[in-house]
Amino acid sequence: MATVQLHNVVKRYAGAPVVDTVSLSVRDGEFLTLLGPSGCGKTTCLRMVAGFVQPDAGSVHIGGEDVTRVPAHRRNTGMVFQQYALFPHLTVAQNLAFGLRIRKLASKEIKTRVAEALALVRLSGYADRYPEQLSGGQKQRVALARALVINPRVLLLDEPLGALDQKLREELQAEIKRIQREIGITTIFVTHDQNEALSLSDRIVVMRQGVIGQIGSPQELYDRPVDRHVASFIGKINLLEVAASHVDGNGLLHVRARSSETFEVDLEGRPAPRPGDPLLLALRPERIRMGEGAANRVQGRVELATYAGDGWYLEVRTSAGDPLIVRTTGRAAPVPGEHVALGWERGDGVLLHDEVSA
Repeated sequence: MATVQLHNVVKRYAGAPVVDTVSLSVRDGEFLTLLGPSGCGKTTCLRMVAGFVQPDAGSVHIGGEDVTRVPAHRRNTGMVFQQYALFPHLTVAQNLAFGLRIRKLASKEIKTRVAEALALVRLSGYADRYPEQLSGGQKQRVALARALVINPRVLLLDEPLGALDQKLREELQAEIKRIQREIGITTIFVTHDQNEALSLSDRIVVMRQGVIGQIGSPQELYDRPVDRHVASFIGKINLLEVAASHVDGNGLLHVRARSSETFEVDLEGRPAPRPGDPLLLALRPERIRMGEGAANRVQGRVELATYAGDGWYLEVRTSAGDPLIVRTTGRAAPVPGEHVALGWERGDGVLLHDEVSA
C-alpha cells in the first residue's frame, strides 16, 4: 500500500481554478473521503491522483514517488466509477481478467487472482455471468473486484454508490468498509453524501469552490466545525446570530442574541473573541433538550413535528423569532402550537465566525 500527497495542486478550466492550491496528505491504509457539493473540485482532485487529469501547477506523490507526469496506466491505482464501466460482452471473470492480461500475467495466476477477488466481494458463483444478468449492487461489486484484482497501491472511488437505492447503498457501504479494513488498502472516496462520509471515513476533507474548508475525523467535523459552510454541510444544525459580550470570572464567554437574551459558552481553552464581534452559535438538534434545567434556556412554540423512527424532529419558533430544530427521543412529541421550554449546556454550542455579517 502507499501514502498519497497533493502539493499545492491547481487545475483551471477556461482560466478559472476548479482546484485552487490544494495540499493534502493521505496516510498509508487510511480511508479518506473528499466531501462537498457538485463543482467543488473533489472529483478533479481524485482524477489528478489517478492520472486522468494533469494539474496546471503543483505535484502528486504516491508512495513517496512523484507521479505528476506519470501516465495513469503506470500509477498502479484501482478506480471505481458510479456507472460501473463494465464490458457488456465479457463475463464477470473476463472483466476482472482484462487488466491482468494487459499486464501479461500467466493464465494460472490470472485465474487465481480473479477467484480471490470475487471471493473478497462475495460473488464467487458469478464468474460466468454477463453484466446484464446482474443487479446494480452486483455490478458495483464486480467493478470493485476489478479495481482490486490488480493489487493496486491506492483504491480510488468516484461516487460509486450514487446510482443505487438507499437500502442497497447502505449494504454496499458496509461491504466497502469491510473490504478496505480487511486488505488495509489506502482509499480515497469521493461523495456529496454526508451520511456516507460520516459512516465510512477515517478522515473527511470538506471542499468548497476548489479549496479545502476543513480536514478531520467524522466526529471532529460534526462536533467542531470551523465555519458556516462545514457546519451546514455536515448534518442538521442550528445557527443563531449572536455577538460576543464578555468573559466572566469562570472563563465562560457571554454572548448576546438579537433578542437581547444572553447565553453562556464554554471556550474550552480557545481564545475569546473581542466584545461586539459577530458570531454564530452552532447547536446540533440533539444537543437541545426539553425542560427548564439547562444553563441556557429559551421559550418557543412548536410549528412542526416530524417522526424519525426512534424520536422526532421538532421545528420550533423561539419567542425571539429564531427557528430551531430540536431532536427528541421517545414515542410522544409536543403537538404543533404547543409552547415548550428548551435548553442546552455551556459546552453544547460551538462559536463560529459569522463571515456573512462580518
